[in-house]
Amino acid sequence: MAVPTRRSFWNNLFLSPQETRLRALWRLLIQSTALILLMACLSVPLVIPVLLKQSGGRVLILGSTFVEFIGVTTTVYLARRLLDRRSFASLGFRFTPAAILDILAGLIIAGLVMGLIFLCLFSLGWLHFDGFAWQFEPPAQVLVNSLLAALLFLLVGWSEELLSRGYHLQTIASGLNRGWGVVLSSAVFGCLHLLNPGASWISTLGIFVAGLFLAFGYLRTGQLWLSIGLHIGWNFFEGPVFGFLVSGTDFYRISRVTVSGPVLWTGGAFGPEAGLIVLPALVVGVGLIFLYSKMRGRLTPGPLIPPEADSGSNPA
Repeated sequence: MAVPTRRSFWNNLFLSPQETRLRALWRLLIQSTALILLMACLSVPLVIPVLLKQSGGRVLILGSTFVEFIGVTTTVYLARRLLDRRSFASLGFRFTPAAILDILAGLIIAGLVMGLIFLCLFSLGWLHFDGFAWQFEPPAQVLVNSLLAALLFLLVGWSEELLSRGYHLQTIASGLNRGWGVVLSSAVFGCLHLLNPGASWISTLGIFVAGLFLAFGYLRTGQLWLSIGLHIGWNFFEGPVFGFLVSGTDFYRISRVTVSGPVLWTGGAFGPEAGLIVLPALVVGVGLIFLYSKMRGRLTPGPLIPPEADSGSNPA
């Protein structure tokens, strides 16, 4: 009978008990540190135009979003391969026909939820519709700015879902369990928006709840595509389509609206995520995700892919 090998204190502190890789906490710390350093280096070209006052607000927002996209994608990919010893695809990037369906469903669900918020505020007299962008500027400019907004929110949706519902949630789950993975990754997601304009503890709580909503899409499908579609759709419909501020940021709005209701309900200078109005809307969104995922199981062959927070697949 083989005698179990006793591991040293340092091995227990740094290495996973199941396999020879770093524990989840150390993997998270290394990935986070690498992300901060890489983004700091990539951001240097953006600092110079600011100091010279030669760069506008939209250019800076787009530039910083590209930096975030490169930084998150690069560090998560390397961490997944080198630290987690798993394939990048195992985070939830299986390419099947259902992936396109998930993205489209996420966009539609987010549009319906944000439309519900718009209608509620309008019916309560807390929102006034001022007109469309083409009434105030040339149509060509509206088209260009709308396409730039779509690009911006596509990159944001990919980066934030890859980081929060991808690496954070699933790495925490591998060290603790899936429930803690959802809660802690959503808490970090909320804290990452603390530096946004108009942020407060209420907006942080609202983003935390939105993180739970986005995580539900991942849990129902086992893939990240639905969550990515939800995130892109939420931001695009919130800002350009319905004219709200997006987490304190005003990049471009096709619809021009004025929100004047109670800040506690409307979210004020941060946008609907910081208002109580977002809570019933998210409940509706959760119901739509549940109905879609049930329908998805009938439309696509085989059962729903179970979300494996830490599958044992070898790196591709």
